[in-house]
Amino acid sequence: MGVPAFFRWLSRKYPSIIVNCVEEKAKECNGVKAPIDTSKPNPNEVEFDNLYLDMNGIIHPCTHPEDKPAPKNEDEMMVAIFEYIDRIFNIVRPRRLLDCPDAISETKRYDTSFQAPRAKMNQQRSRRFRASKEGMEAAEEKQKIRQEILAKGGILPPEEVKERFDSNCITPGTEFMDNLAKCLRYYVADRLNSDPGWKNLTVILSDASAPGEGEHKIMDYIRRQRAQPNHDPNTHHCLCGADADLIMLGLATHEPNFTIIREEFKPNKPKPCALCNQMGHEVKDCQGLPREKQGKHDQFADTLPMAEQEFIFIRLCVLREYLERELTMASLPFTFDFERSVDDWVFMCFFVGNDFLPHLPSLEIREGAIDRLVNIYKNVVHKTGGYLTESGFVNLQRVQMIMLAVGEVEDSIFKKRKDDDDNFKRRQKEKRKRMKRDQPSFIPGGQFSPQALGNRSSPQAISNPRQAAFEMRMHDRQNSTTSSSPNTSLTPDGSPSLAGGIKRKAEDSDSEPEPEDNIR
Repeated sequence: MGVPAFFRWLSRKYPSIIVNCVEEKAKECNGVKAPIDTSKPNPNEVEFDNLYLDMNGIIHPCTHPEDKPAPKNEDEMMVAIFEYIDRIFNIVRPRRLLDCPDAISETKRYDTSFQAPRAKMNQQRSRRFRASKEGMEAAEEKQKIRQEILAKGGILPPEEVKERFDSNCITPGTEFMDNLAKCLRYYVADRLNSDPGWKNLTVILSDASAPGEGEHKIMDYIRRQRAQPNHDPNTHHCLCGADADLIMLGLATHEPNFTIIREEFKPNKPKPCALCNQMGHEVKDCQGLPREKQGKHDQFADTLPMAEQEFIFIRLCVLREYLERELTMASLPFTFDFERSVDDWVFMCFFVGNDFLPHLPSLEIREGAIDRLVNIYKNVVHKTGGYLTESGFVNLQRVQMIMLAVGEVEDSIFKKRKDDDDNFKRRQKEKRKRMKRDQPSFIPGGQFSPQALGNRSSPQAISNPRQAAFEMRMHDRQNSTTSSSPNTSLTPDGSPSLAGGIKRKAEDSDSEPEPEDNIR
């Protein structure tokens, strides 16, 4: 799941850690794509030794993608996973053999395990129940809007009945994960026998039957290799995964050459409407208008404007240089050790969120919580007399000093957050007033009511226009009298009556009383 907003904050504060990947495209001749020779030098001008794949970030987007049609069956899902791995391998191209005592030379690793501690399992369970509930509510809302649009004469394509893929099957012990492990074994054997880039690679496939979470098994392997007497410190590791906590895990290995490859995040990507399959609006704003012609002869009707997903490198070696510049402190009562200060930085990031525990209420990454923690850490470290962590163990007395310093600024954080929330509500209220003021005062009904664009080809003759005009005048008069005096109503002859007053709705009121907040 990762840490929300962490990667966005990190890329904005340290922009030089991001590098766009150079990818060699397959050449096509007479409709046949020529395979890419991955044994050639890397086009990114850097040679990687080890490639690790956290399959969690590959299986989910391949089985239920958001920006393209979903696979029709399980076979298409497996093919999509194979193509994704081929693309990652083409970009990274792991090269170097590591001589190990157990005669295993690993330059590639797959982890498909999702077994996790109890806290993570509880979080996954609640997240999946919520996703199932929200999916059912979205389907009901979509059906309701569809019926309303069709009742108004809108035009919508026929509803397709598709079998929905249940992503909960991506869990240890399911038939899907067993089939995936078998398909990956076949894929690895095929590439080792046919692809020259895989010729000297030894592949370790750790499926869901091996206990442990994928990313943690990768870190355990790296730590074991570092403990070997013949370990090469210049080994260049590359880890594929979209979770932000992989950045923290990569820093915690203390490897000087560590790179993370992930898909480039592009916010506000256009998505087609789930009702009419047209771009430019969401389901709640759909009006059922006829589809515009795509191309001169409508030849692009069934194609969506999609661009291929780009990949980026996150260079942790550059991030380490940034952190060394930021965490270096002068006149310390003890010897400064950059590696231990990195461990403290990773430990403090746990307070703003991680995979297992909720973040502290007063610490939000979007509000600059990490910068605030670093400043408190640099101010308090002279009193603590040492680092917060040592060889994976936490000194709670020193952490308590950090927490006491955070507690001193909590009131100001909550007060600023309350002021920002009040300002946002005020702006939203003014926006609603402007929209209500700009709405047309009267919309004709009946046979004079506005029609959808698709029904203009068959206009109907007006019947009894005098009576219709009289009814519209009476309706307009009733609306104007009601708006001036909400407690009066009209009798059938048009005269005002005090009986049967109309009560205004809460959302129509200009003054919305806020409940008194007695909580600090």
